[in-house]
Amino acid sequence: MADRVSPQRILEHVQRLGEQHPPIALDSVDRDVRAPAAVADRYGHVIDYLARVELEVDRNVLELLVLLPDVHEVDRMFYADVWQPQEIQHGLILDRLQQDLGRPAAQPELAVSFKIKIMGALAHFSSIQDIARLLYYLTGASTERQAVLAYNVLYDGMLDLGEAAIAETIVSPIRRQEPGHFAFYRMSATQLVQSGELKPWQLYLARILREKTYNLVGTNGQDRYRAQMGGVASVLGFADDLEKYAREVGRIEAQLLWAERSGMEFPPYVLKALKESIDLYRERGFDA
Repeated sequence: MADRVSPQRILEHVQRLGEQHPPIALDSVDRDVRAPAAVADRYGHVIDYLARVELEVDRNVLELLVLLPDVHEVDRMFYADVWQPQEIQHGLILDRLQQDLGRPAAQPELAVSFKIKIMGALAHFSSIQDIARLLYYLTGASTERQAVLAYNVLYDGMLDLGEAAIAETIVSPIRRQEPGHFAFYRMSATQLVQSGELKPWQLYLARILREKTYNLVGTNGQDRYRAQMGGVASVLGFADDLEKYAREVGRIEAQLLWAERSGMEFPPYVLKALKESIDLYRERGFDA
């Protein structure tokens, strides 16, 4: 049984994030790249993918405004005052890095999808909005865990290439901020489930929606991005043990959303999404 999580504990966590982790300043980055061609060849597509995902934070905020019309203040404080300012800087820094490597600028998807708008129309019913909140937290936990794992490998990879400036002034500051985001989503999802606010039918519907709509970070429900994510997973070594990666990514929702399935380490749809992305990458490559 997970420790009880209180709303006050979540609020204090968000306040600490804002106080201790201000957005990374662009001028704090050392832009010295020793071997641009080598970095671009090995990690160029990975940096582009990460930059695009981070820059899509502005669309993510618009989606939250649609999905959570009666947003709780702590959620608003997190995404508006902490998460968005931090993430947009991550994206700008990574995008400038890839342009320093001679690559084109990232092209984020900034339009809110029709599916989100439909869900938003239903979210004006409080019972549906509570389901949307849970899915928001679970999605956040999954995507932030993927980010943490990616930046950890990227940091080591840059050191292997002798690119200390990139590792220490770009990747390291970014990866220090991501675990706090993951912790917010984990605690928020845990608190919502522990509170008993969600009725059995709401949890049942949340399971169905999650199973039908699960996407890996940055794939946006599109095959071209799924293929690119498969490439990222391959370059970073995650494709070598997909079940291990699925456990890392899907553990929280296995514990909270599928608690009645004793022994489940991760929901099957997580591994399914990973395998589909790898297959698409092998079929199409990065530039699908």
